[in-house]
Order: sequence, then structure tokens, then C-alpha cells
Amino acid sequence: MTISRRLIAASVFGLCLISAVGCAATRTTESTGEYFDDTAITTSVKAALLAEADIKSFDINVETFRGDVQLSGFVNSQNQIERAIAVARQQKGVKSVKNDLRIKTS
Repeated sequence: MTISRRLIAASVFGLCLISAVGCAATRTTESTGEYFDDTAITTSVKAALLAEADIKSFDINVETFRGDVQLSGFVNSQNQIERAIAVARQQKGVKSVKNDLRIKTS
């Protein structure tokens, strides 16, 4: 193999290695697949909350990291908090739900 072919082969191998490492997950970041899974979970939870007549879901923020869903924002009652948590837990792919919802004060 000539030097130029070795150089090209090494460059291609290096790019493949960098690409593979770039998609890998760490303790504080998601892999590409996990990111898309979490996006799908977030969308599913938001849609389910919007479908609930008893919840004013526009004031609820949904974030997902590795299947763990965090609900935050403001609702009108404790019943709405409990219902939002129950709805989120029912969605496919949800591992846990962290509640950071607050009741609005007048």
C-alpha cells in the first residue's frame, strides 16, 4: 500500500472513530438514539396533557432525560398536579416522573 493510500485509510478510520464517539452517551449527555427517544416521550406526554380537559396544560413544561420526565409550571389545584403525574406515567417509555408543578396563588 502506498503512503497516500495509508494516509487516506487512516483518515477514514479516524473520522469513523470520531463519529462513533460523538454519538456515544456519557453520564451527563444522551446518545443520538436516546435524544430521539426522549423527544418522542416529551411529545407524547405533552399531547396526552393537552387531551386532558381537567388540566390547563399550556402552563406545564415537560422535559425528558433518559426516560425520566420532569413536569414543571403552574396549575390551579392539587388534583391537576396528581392528574398530570398520572397522565405522564402512563406514556410509553416513561421510567419516572419528577414533579415540580406548583399551584397558582391568587
